[in-house]
Order: sequence, then C-alpha cells, then structure tokens
Amino acid sequence: MPVDQRSWEAAVRHLFEDANPYDATGPRRHEDWVLDVIALMDGVPDPRGWAALDDAAQGRYERSPSYHFPAHPPEFIAPRLREIDRASAENLLLALTDDGCTLSSLKRFTESEEELRAMARTILARYGDTATYHTNVNRPGRVPGTLDFTTRNWGYSPLSVYSEDYGLIVVADTEVGMFWNFADY
Repeated sequence: MPVDQRSWEAAVRHLFEDANPYDATGPRRHEDWVLDVIALMDGVPDPRGWAALDDAAQGRYERSPSYHFPAHPPEFIAPRLREIDRASAENLLLALTDDGCTLSSLKRFTESEEELRAMARTILARYGDTATYHTNVNRPGRVPGTLDFTTRNWGYSPLSVYSEDYGLIVVADTEVGMFWNFADY
C-alpha cells in the first residue's frame, strides 16, 4: 500500500507526540545498512523531505553534550540489533509511544487499538513489503524473530546516552528508518 507524506507524518506525530522520540528516515547508501543507521544518528536529512521527530533537536546538530547517540562504530551497533518480523515491528511501534516499551501505553489514546494499528501500518508502508525490521529490544517470542509483549521479562541493548533507550530500525532498499524512544530516570 503506497503512503503519502501527509498520512505518514500525521501517523508519526500522533503516535509519538507524548514520547521522547527520535524518529527519522535517511537514505540507504551502503550494503551494510548499519552505516546508514550511523548517518541517521548524526542527523542526515530525510531523502523525501518528510518531517522527523526529535524532541532534543535544539542544538543537537552542534554535537552538544546532550546529543542522543555517542559516536559508535558499526562493530558496536550491529550486535546490539536483532531482526524481527513485521507483526513484531508493528507492535514495537505501538510500544514505543511511551516510556517502558509496553503496549499498556495505548490506553492513553482515544482511538481504538485497530485505529492505532492502522497508523503503525501506515508508518511501515513507507518502506515497502520487502523491508526488514531490527531492534535493540530483547523480548523474545516463542518463534524466532518475534517479540512477546505479554512477558514482564525484557531487556535492551542501549545505544544512547540515556539510562534507557529502545527502538525499531526499518531497512528498505533505498531508505532506512529509525524510531527510537528514550527514558532517563
């Protein structure tokens, strides 16, 4: 399903407006897409000119001490990410709408769960049907490559300067999307 800029930006803004997000898309220029993730962490512009969400954007591009992501080599980032299936990616987008990375945050929305899932599918549609999905969240489901949001036992492999960070990376042929949430307790 093709998606237009207005629908995609509206879904991103609505789902993540109350989170502490870093949601951005950049071009895919490398076979090793982790290099493109590093470019996203550095603030590469969206190849379509679509909006990004970054609560800490003021001064971010000046490499201030509060910059989200320290400079990490690909060898640091790659082992912290694991591939998940599309259904888990959809659930993860919904879990990223608030701190704690749980689906319980959906209660704060006035829309039904199906309406919120439609927004998550709109976000993922930008990247096409052949995209792959990767996360630093460790909530293994019973089937390899899935996440289980019913378990209370979970972990993550941090990539940022915050005490907690969790997210989704979407890798398509021409673009890489990053949807991240931070908590600092």
